[in-house]
Amino acid sequence: MKVESIHWKSSQPITEDYVHQYDKVSSLFDYNPWDGSSWAARAEWLDHRRQSAADRGQIADVLSVFNSRLQNAPEAMQAVEKLRDERTLCIVGGQQAGLFTGQALVIYKAITLIRSARLASEQLGRPVVPIFWIAGEDHDFDEVNHIYSLTQDMQVNKIKVGQTSAKRSSVSRLEISKEQWEEALQQLDASLIPTEFKGSWMDCLNNIAASSTTLVEFFGQLLAKLFGSYGLVLLDSDDPALRRVEAPMFRRLLEHREQFHKAYQQGKQKVNELGYASQVEMHERGANLFIFDEDERVLLHASENDPNLLTDRKQERQYTVSQLIDWTETAPERFSNNVLTRPLMQDYVLPVLGTVLGPGEIAYWGLTREAFHYADMQMPIIIPRMEVTLMEGIVQKNMQKYGLSLDDVLYRLDEKQQQWLKEQDSLKLDERFEQVRVQFKDGYQPLVELIAGVNPGLGKLGETNLAKILEQIAFLEHKAADAVRSQFDASLRQFQRIGLSVLPLGKPQERVYNMISYLNKYGTDWLYELVDGELELDGLHKVIYL
Repeated sequence: MKVESIHWKSSQPITEDYVHQYDKVSSLFDYNPWDGSSWAARAEWLDHRRQSAADRGQIADVLSVFNSRLQNAPEAMQAVEKLRDERTLCIVGGQQAGLFTGQALVIYKAITLIRSARLASEQLGRPVVPIFWIAGEDHDFDEVNHIYSLTQDMQVNKIKVGQTSAKRSSVSRLEISKEQWEEALQQLDASLIPTEFKGSWMDCLNNIAASSTTLVEFFGQLLAKLFGSYGLVLLDSDDPALRRVEAPMFRRLLEHREQFHKAYQQGKQKVNELGYASQVEMHERGANLFIFDEDERVLLHASENDPNLLTDRKQERQYTVSQLIDWTETAPERFSNNVLTRPLMQDYVLPVLGTVLGPGEIAYWGLTREAFHYADMQMPIIIPRMEVTLMEGIVQKNMQKYGLSLDDVLYRLDEKQQQWLKEQDSLKLDERFEQVRVQFKDGYQPLVELIAGVNPGLGKLGETNLAKILEQIAFLEHKAADAVRSQFDASLRQFQRIGLSVLPLGKPQERVYNMISYLNKYGTDWLYELVDGELELDGLHKVIYL
């Protein structure tokens, strides 16, 4: 398997500089990921200076129950037990629980976790466990209820599982019926081409669906099947048992909500002063926590009139601070983090040596340093997630056929297609039609001017007539171009396949397509080469030639 590393400029300026010019953003983070000494420095801080932390035994108990329910591999269960040892550290990364694991980037995040944990363990000479933080508390079901795949007739196909409840509850709490699973799996089955791997994959997915009542359970079981043998531990952020362990941190976030909010504002100001835009919208009254009320996930805001009152955005639901603090003890499962407090909670729950983040996540973590410091914490080492584009054999063949480089495909495919078409035009229609236009205007314009001298009305009629004739010439030129293009339909479909394979919907492949279609075509050997191979975690984009 050939692998090429390229610099594909990030759409997030903070992330682009984090990877390639760290000095420009160093004031937003605590550890330089490109400095090998950061691993030991972070480990030393966790060993001797970490003060506020959940009980390791309780966390191991929670993870043991959840991973057992997912039927995770013995290696993962052994990794859970290692967490009881004070010497054990973690590499953590997370994602929402997408249908059939969602976008391919989820798989690459899991691989980055495993590789980073292995590397850190070798460097430090101590256990380092990879933990995938499933963001089951998120409530945007429409964001995770579908996948995309490329069909044989060059259509980007959407496969979707329906929602049974209109409530904005967490994905962990939304049940998926047997009928809904069957419908989604039938859609998937129809979208997959027949291969030697298809039958076993469909059997596997049907078996997982039979024992899954939510997207989180399906997501967790499938990740466990793929990577459990590598010791990947899974965590559901909306696990009620986990909430009970998190309760002291929720109380702290509530009691010091104004100070934390000010810290996030300071982080935003630092980001802006460095010339970057904030990746998170901060409400001036935001409390940065959610509460579950009648199964709906409600974002809390400070009341405009009463400092001891928190409300929803429209101020239709109200909660006293004392009531909320009491709930952290009596009903901690009612609380949920937002995008800014989740990093702090992750560090409270686990001894996080490093966290694996995608480009957008790195950008918004740049807002959190002041909040970490206010909480007497330090930011973990931030490890950029491995970014990958899979280059299938047919795509490679078509690129070679038309002399296209990878840069051509990424940045100027339409231009290259038009250039190729022009080269095929032996009739030189563009030149001939332009010649006809010029000759016609040169001969007709003086005539219009002549009759205008006789009668101004005739002159206007002549100008209108000239425009109509030019319009008809353009119409014929367009039809002629279509006729020429039709001679090259097969080639244009090959250009289209290249574009839809590498940049579907104008986005990187990993952000659109699901992994199942690739596993169905090529099996898993190439996938585990990514886990076990010698790839360097250097922040560069990896192009995998299948």
